Formats: sequence, structure tokens, C-alpha cells
Amino acid sequence: MTSSATGFAAIRHPAVRAFLTARLASILGSQIVNVAIGWQLYERTGSPWSLGLIGLFELAPALLFMVPAGNLADRFPRRNIAACAVTGSLIASLALMMVSWFEAPVTLIYFVLMLIGAARSFAAPSIGTFLPQLIERDLYVNANAWSSAAFQFSSVAGPALGGFIIAWTGTATWAYIAAAVAQFSFILLFLRLPVIRPAANAAKRKFSDVFAGFAFVRRTPIFLAAITLDMFAVLLGGAVVLLPIFAKDILHVGADGLGWLRAAPSIGSLLLMLTMTRLKPFARPGVVLLAAVAGFGLATIAFGLSTSFILSFACLFLTGAFDAVSVVVRLTTEQMLTPDYLRGRVSAINYVFIGFSNEFGAFESGSTAALFGPVASVVGGGVGTLVVVAVVAVAFRQLAQMGPLNTLKPSDSEILKEEAAEQEVRHSV
Repeated sequence: MTSSATGFAAIRHPAVRAFLTARLASILGSQIVNVAIGWQLYERTGSPWSLGLIGLFELAPALLFMVPAGNLADRFPRRNIAACAVTGSLIASLALMMVSWFEAPVTLIYFVLMLIGAARSFAAPSIGTFLPQLIERDLYVNANAWSSAAFQFSSVAGPALGGFIIAWTGTATWAYIAAAVAQFSFILLFLRLPVIRPAANAAKRKFSDVFAGFAFVRRTPIFLAAITLDMFAVLLGGAVVLLPIFAKDILHVGADGLGWLRAAPSIGSLLLMLTMTRLKPFARPGVVLLAAVAGFGLATIAFGLSTSFILSFACLFLTGAFDAVSVVVRLTTEQMLTPDYLRGRVSAINYVFIGFSNEFGAFESGSTAALFGPVASVVGGGVGTLVVVAVVAVAFRQLAQMGPLNTLKPSDSEILKEEAAEQEVRHSV
């Protein structure tokens, strides 16, 4: 770790515990929906293309709403925006339940996926930037480890629970109902958190402020390197979307086995996240990040070549463990380098780079699987990930030279802007 705060330091704060509980419920619902949609589409179509289109239909709203979502998170209480966004996800879960119950045309699922994509686009920058408003900077790394652990716990429980419900009932209907209950729980829990209004910028707003997040990322090479590395690694290493094919046609383990395969990366991430809450600072986090993404690529290749359920589970477990390291380093780098008045806009960009590279990666994996087969798609993605690591290491030498995360800070100009914004708020009170 990269801060003196370890162990339970962050979660001693009541607001942090409430935030993590709400986040756990939200991710649980999202993961149940993910596994249910994949199972339902492949059962009804038998086509890898149908799985690849999941990512494409979720990606389109992300690109459309990225800029307004980030700006809203920097101008209005993030708690309220997050609650409204997850309400959209709740409505989508209920709509999917109706599609499943009445066996409505598959086309309707893709329309609902666009609603899910829009809701997640607004939720991500609001939820992702809310935690730094609750704690001091020296707690960021510890809090991120616990937040990621909560995420991964839900990512373990969600697919396993979704797969169990589908296997038990023989339909995705009840899985969508369970997801809706989890999302409703998030809304109730999140609305109990304090309303924190982002500090207003002391300078007069200009049209260019709308795109200030892009300018910040462009002039911050360490952060740009980190998100570029993760974006292409996730884009190329998207084996998860093809798990229904591996579960049914290669490993022959059915819906229950699919749930455990979906949960395997999250189990690996969860265990490593909990370990990281006890570790000392990484002296060279940039080098650690490069090594972790390379490990992710190697584990992806091994999964693609495996015909054993146990070995496949182990490989997916390792992809999650390596990804856990990447997430903490990248997320803490973003929080340490970004002033609060820009966090919503920068987080929205990060969400598209990282979060929705999952969705485009799903389309890429589904497309290549349809053309060349699932094994070639996964193995090729793992090889591509290793190539990306090599390219980023050469193109962004600052990443390998980066010091401990707790030593990072915004540039002097960004600090002055943030202090001016805080003074403006104090003078207006």
C-alpha cells in the first residue's frame, strides 16, 4: 500500500461504512443482471454475436452521455444524481423481468440495454467521486481497497446468486427480480448519506469548462498512461462475455457452473483486495501496474487454452487478482492527481476508458468468436494485452518512474484553482 493508513482505518468512519454497504447492493444487482442477460440471450439465440452486441448497446449511451454526466457530478450533489441513475437501472431490471416472463422478442432486450448503459453512465462519475468527499487524502488508498473489496464481494455473490436462481427456476425472470430488490436497497441506503455540494469554481464558467476533464487528462501523462494501459487490456482481454459459450460447449458445466465462472475473477479480486488493506506502500506502483496487467494477459491466454473446469476457474481467479492491483493503483492515482472540482468530469472520462472498454471489449470478443471461434478470440486477446503492456512501458516511461501514490498531488495550478473555489464557497456562506 501507499499510505500510512492500513487495516480498518477508512471503514471506522460511519459514512464510509454506509457508502460501502450501498455500493455492495448496487453492484450485486448489476452483476445479477449481467449474468442473467448473457444466459438468456445465448439460450434463445445460440449465437456469439448476441453476446457481443451486449457491449455495443451499452457502450453507445456511455459515449453520448459521458460529457453531461461528468459535468452534472461537478455541479450538483453527487448523492442525488447517483440515486436517480440507479433508479433507471431498477426500471431496466423490471423491464427485463417482463421480457423474460412474457418471452417477448429478443430485440427488446437490446433496447433495455441502452437504458442500462445510460443509467450507468450517470451513476459512475457520481458514485466514483463521492467517497473522496467523505475522507481525508491520506485515507484514499485504504478506502479504495475496501471499496474495491465491497465491489468484488458483490461481483462474487452476484453471478453465483444469479446462476443459482436461473438453475433453480429454469428462467431469468426471478434473477431480474432479485436484481431489482438489490438496486432498490441501494437507493434507500444512499439517500441516507449526507448531501455534499461540490465547491463552485470561483472563475466565471466558460464553454470550455464542459470539456475540462479531457484537458486535464491530456496534460497528466501518468494518469493517461494508467487508463490507456487498462483500457486496451480490458478491451482485448474480455473473456468474461464468452463464458456462456465456454460453460455450455467447452466445459459442459451448465448455468450453475457459469455462475461460478463469472464469480471466479471477483473471488480473486476480493481476496487480494483484503490482503492489500494490510500491505505496506508500493514503492514503485507504476512497475507493479505494468506487471499486474501482464499477468492478466498471461492468465487470459491460459484460460482460453483450458478444457478443465478447475483450471479455467483458477485462471479466471488469477485475472481477478491481477486486476485488483490495477484497480487500486489506477483509482488512487486518479483521486490523488485530480482536484475535487474536476473529479466528476475526469471520472466520466475514466469510466468510458475503463468501465465501458468492458462493453466494447464484449463486442470485440463476441465478433472474433463468431469469426474465429471462442478459443482463438480469448487467446488472441491475451496476446494483445501483452503487446499493449510493452507499448505503454516504452511510450510512457513516466509510469515506471512513478513514486509512491501518497506522494502524488495535483499540479500547482490545479491546487490554486481548488483553493480559490473553496474560498468562494466560504465567502458565499
